[in-house]
Amino acid sequence: MSITVEEKNFGLAVNPLTESREMVRCYTLKNTKGMSVSVIQLGASIQSVCLPDDSKKTEDVCLGFDDVAGYVANKGAYIGGTLGRVANRVANGEYSVDDTTIKVTKNIQDKFQLHGGFVGFDSVIWEVVQKSAEGVVFRHDSAHGHEGYPGTLTCLVTYRLDNENRLSITFEATTDRQTVVNLSSHAYYNLAGHASGAKGLAEHTVEIASSEIVDTDNWQIPTGNLNVVADTVFDLRSPVLLGDRLKQFEDRSIQGFDNCFVVNGGRVQRAIVKVAKIVHPPSGRAMEVWTDQPGMQFYTANNMATISGKKGSRYVKHGSFCVETEKFPDAMNHPEFPSINLEPGEQYRHQVVYWFKAEKTCRCCFKK
Repeated sequence: MSITVEEKNFGLAVNPLTESREMVRCYTLKNTKGMSVSVIQLGASIQSVCLPDDSKKTEDVCLGFDDVAGYVANKGAYIGGTLGRVANRVANGEYSVDDTTIKVTKNIQDKFQLHGGFVGFDSVIWEVVQKSAEGVVFRHDSAHGHEGYPGTLTCLVTYRLDNENRLSITFEATTDRQTVVNLSSHAYYNLAGHASGAKGLAEHTVEIASSEIVDTDNWQIPTGNLNVVADTVFDLRSPVLLGDRLKQFEDRSIQGFDNCFVVNGGRVQRAIVKVAKIVHPPSGRAMEVWTDQPGMQFYTANNMATISGKKGSRYVKHGSFCVETEKFPDAMNHPEFPSINLEPGEQYRHQVVYWFKAEKTCRCCFKK
């Protein structure tokens, strides 16, 4: 048996680029192991990831909304969305190429740009160019000058699911003039179930194969330095219980993880490599992150206000996590960071695989 794909209407949305109303479609990939993934045209977003545990109990482990209105009302949380043209921060909303200063929009307090600007790739309605057992492929043509970026950028995001419970995302882009690009996925996960909140998240263990993080200032703008994680709260090279570790952030200005971890030796790889593993021992659900990218932003929803999610659930601070594979934030302003420049004739390509597993665990140590 192969992967199946089902298509349905998700709801009407206003396309922010044309201001016309369009029907957003939802595509659900299902495998033979009881796992399914739903993606929608709005933001090329992941809307749900339903996953059995070791006793075949299925939960949706990805935060999202039941309708377009939920995504529009909570746009600032970027839930499930594709980030671009440049994920993460651009210091002072500008960068230089040769002797030319390129100014992009500053959507955060007129200080810097975050996740592509006022209308990032998470907010546009993507075209569907393929829908089959081989995957769902979304396309977006980002116009020259949009949010200040030069070049018309043609982007493809491909979602695939296989019978090993691997969800793979491939980001591709080409340009007609020199530009910068750093795409990522801002899906929020909670392996105890999307609605299980801070209690569920606290039960997770996290392990990230990283000995350095990108150093940032109080606005989370990179300084250009990398900080060694040894003997700090950021040392996740061995599994740690997230609930215990988050308590160590209570006196800090940033109350949880929101850091770009340097993975893969800080270099783009020719093949994907396992860089992280997150486990929810009470259910046995686990997620491995495999990528070819040099960075992974690990975020524990520190800034999330209480919002209404799917099926009447409430999403809260420290109630989910993001694992956003990427090149480093603000890389265009730091020549020492892996380059995010893209020239005509080149192809940007970024691959991440989220490998979901149901592991047998001893439950006697965990209270339900």
